[in-house]
Amino acid sequence: MLIGPPGSGKSTVGTLLAQRLGTSFRDTDADVEAVAGKPVSDIFVDDGEERFRELEAEAVRRALDEHAGVLSLGGGAILSEATQSLLAGHPVVYLQVGLADAVQRVGLASARPLLVLNPRSRLKQLMDERRPIYERLASLIVATDGRTPEDITDEIVKGLTA
Repeated sequence: MLIGPPGSGKSTVGTLLAQRLGTSFRDTDADVEAVAGKPVSDIFVDDGEERFRELEAEAVRRALDEHAGVLSLGGGAILSEATQSLLAGHPVVYLQVGLADAVQRVGLASARPLLVLNPRSRLKQLMDERRPIYERLASLIVATDGRTPEDITDEIVKGLTA
């Protein structure tokens, strides 16, 4: 299970990690989009954040029931107490990223719905608010700043097999 803020590398590293472990990769944001029939940004605009969070919590629950491979959770999925409970007992890797790297990776002109107004400030706020939850849920914390996805994947594989 990979958790972390936008720009931490969950999708990129998750894909590499799944390949390395010889398993499949699944992203709960993609699951939400498939169920809703539209991109996450459109769900926020059309249906609101509350509806998105409901779909997200259900996507995480379903993925944990159905998927035995590497799972990437959306950055805010950990806000749900039900999701936090479901993660107990699973290996959870928190991909830790600093603001500068996150901004560079996400881009300030992205279509991420929670970063529309003053994206750099909002991203910092989200990261600060969520950091304690990420840290509490993690069985392994991996810093990603200035590192290649391959290097990060190597550290995760070592950490999971130690």
